[in-house]
Amino acid sequence: MKALISVSDKTGIVELAQQLHALGVGLISTGGTAKLLAEQGLPVTEVAEVTGFPEMLDGRVKTLHPKVHGGLLARRDTPEHMAALKAHNIDTIDLLIVNLYPFEATVAKPGCTLADAIENIDIGGPAMVRSAAKNWKDVGIVTDASQYPAVVAELKASHAQGQSKLSNKLRFALSVAAFNRISQYDGAISNYLSSVNFEAEKLSEAYVPERAQFSGQFNEQYVKVQDLRYGENSHQQAAWYRDLAPAVGSLVTGVQLQGKELSYNNIADADAAWECVKSFSDSACVIVKHANPCGVAVGATALEAYSKAFQTDPTSAFGGIIAFNRPVDKDAAEAVSKQFVEVLMAPDFSAEALEVFKSKVNVRLMKIALPANYGDVRNALETKRVGSGLLLQSADNHELALADLKIVTVKQPTPEELHDLLFAWKVAKFVKSNAIVFCKNGQTRGVGAGQMSRLDSARIASIKAEAAKLSLQHTVVASDAFFPFRDGLDVVVDAGATCVVQPGGSMRDQEVIDAANERGVAMVFTGVRHFRH
Repeated sequence: MKALISVSDKTGIVELAQQLHALGVGLISTGGTAKLLAEQGLPVTEVAEVTGFPEMLDGRVKTLHPKVHGGLLARRDTPEHMAALKAHNIDTIDLLIVNLYPFEATVAKPGCTLADAIENIDIGGPAMVRSAAKNWKDVGIVTDASQYPAVVAELKASHAQGQSKLSNKLRFALSVAAFNRISQYDGAISNYLSSVNFEAEKLSEAYVPERAQFSGQFNEQYVKVQDLRYGENSHQQAAWYRDLAPAVGSLVTGVQLQGKELSYNNIADADAAWECVKSFSDSACVIVKHANPCGVAVGATALEAYSKAFQTDPTSAFGGIIAFNRPVDKDAAEAVSKQFVEVLMAPDFSAEALEVFKSKVNVRLMKIALPANYGDVRNALETKRVGSGLLLQSADNHELALADLKIVTVKQPTPEELHDLLFAWKVAKFVKSNAIVFCKNGQTRGVGAGQMSRLDSARIASIKAEAAKLSLQHTVVASDAFFPFRDGLDVVVDAGATCVVQPGGSMRDQEVIDAANERGVAMVFTGVRHFRH
């Protein structure tokens, strides 16, 4: 058995080569890798010796040769192939270990020149990978260090039986992984090059090109997390995928500790709750129903935050999704366990909290580790399918600061109102448009979501508060977009609001400002809206 090793990232490669040598595998290698293995006392044949042709063009050409690709592509069960190898003095290569030039890492560096990007486009590596992966029945293709242990384990097992071969199952899995890697690699190259605003007059080795935010061709890669029982409705099929490199602290990085399998709707609602709760630095709890927050609150403890959030809309909270941005302790767990909850998420659960839910086998518990700067870690892009197309946009990661506010009324907000105003604005960002959110003392008091008319959303928010027996007197109200007429403002002021935050920007802004002054309430413009469709 012969193995060809040609790696850019040499992590673990010496140890792998040592194990292969111990199993009687002959080693062939290229350039720097061959030198490294030889320095470790391993017998290694350089590729140039195999091909009879030296590496050239600064290493750009070394494995692009019939004696390499013939050894990889020849089918061992085809007599004509084996006869051709013999006639041309070509040996078979049974195991290929390759990782590619670090193109993705190179272009991610600030100030990456076009020359550096181009130089890190691997040619010979992908060509060998494709040859080996196509001929998977006879050749094992290893493209990642994480695959080394499985390969060594199978070779050791077969060696003990007097053979040196990998199973069909493992070779096929390695082949699939190899083609996936090539797809990812080529997609990254395409994304980069089609984003370059090429300026020929600036071309030099030091040329750092300007790049468009959205590339001319968008290639995105996902890895399946799991198949789902069904989609949004029972007659639809579905699966859950994650980014190749998911953001730390995102839903897909979580671990389900107990409960039934997550459903399509569970995942969609859980993501809405998790992204919302991550926007708070204080201990917070978010309850979501049908992708909308129906209760949000901050508190000194997880229990206090939950109790206030649940109080907002106990009816909608039934069968909801609950997220905490702090570990869940016994007290919070006991309170949550009294209601029907589909999914409960937190950075951690105490042993006592887990014991509380042990008997509630249908409750899905998700542990999602949060980094220290979790509020700053967000996805950079958002996508939405439309017909046979795709909408792509930068994520709505805008954070409102006190300095951003423009007070447009005679009445000034109190310090307490300003604090609640920022809280309400965070919540409104995660409520489906048209969104109206009443808040007080770090607690939502009424939420109106997803209506075709902002006026209706305002009325629904008031109705929700009345049903929950929560007073709206001296509350603040956040509107995700401007009030197009004064009637929406009148509804929230009639309900008890004394301070309103909205983006502004309407042709009738002055009319609405005049109405606020007439009603004796404070109004603040943000200059930013938060439509969420």
